[in-house]
Amino acid sequence: MTAIDNEKSSIAIMILAAGASTRMGTPKQLLFYQGRSFLQYITEIAIASVCQPVVVVLGANAEQIHPQIKQLPVRVVKNSDWACGMSTSIKSGIELLNNLPQKIEAVVITLCDQPFVSPQIINQLVDTYYLTKKPIIACEYGDTLGVPALFSQTFFSELAALKETSGAKKVINHNLNEVFSIPFPLGDIDIDTPKDYEQLVSINRGVSGVS
Repeated sequence: MTAIDNEKSSIAIMILAAGASTRMGTPKQLLFYQGRSFLQYITEIAIASVCQPVVVVLGANAEQIHPQIKQLPVRVVKNSDWACGMSTSIKSGIELLNNLPQKIEAVVITLCDQPFVSPQIINQLVDTYYLTKKPIIACEYGDTLGVPALFSQTFFSELAALKETSGAKKVINHNLNEVFSIPFPLGDIDIDTPKDYEQLVSINRGVSGVS
């Protein structure tokens, strides 16, 4: 069974985009990538996947960032406690999902600064969830397991109970017997600093042949 075949439940996707981008020095959600902002890019990736609804959690600079996705078919949560850590953004997103009228069977949690996330990777998480019946499907890169990752509804309470700077990876590591992983080598690349961004731009120029 795939997500497309399954009409009785819904798998949501949550994009965490509430951080202040301290190391970048400017909101990385607004950095230009593939012809649009990072946030718009990853949001369109999420929309192109089988997941619905698409939830975007904003925080720092929310009023500046929100217009980037205002016209897209997504649900936006503004986390006023973003400065207290990523856990508060996850909690905000889970609270929204729990209050929706439709049943949400699982959620894929992803970030806005992993430029090589694709609809195919997201859909592979969903299909692997149905094929393996495992309640957590994580991406494997480097020597670690991380996001994007899918969590069944049975882990929503644990996700919402995370504290301060803890992220979804803590739930993965705490429940390794319940985890199945898929390979995503490029998941190790995220954009945190100006140097990271410069390298990404350079890679894209090389791929496109633009000098």
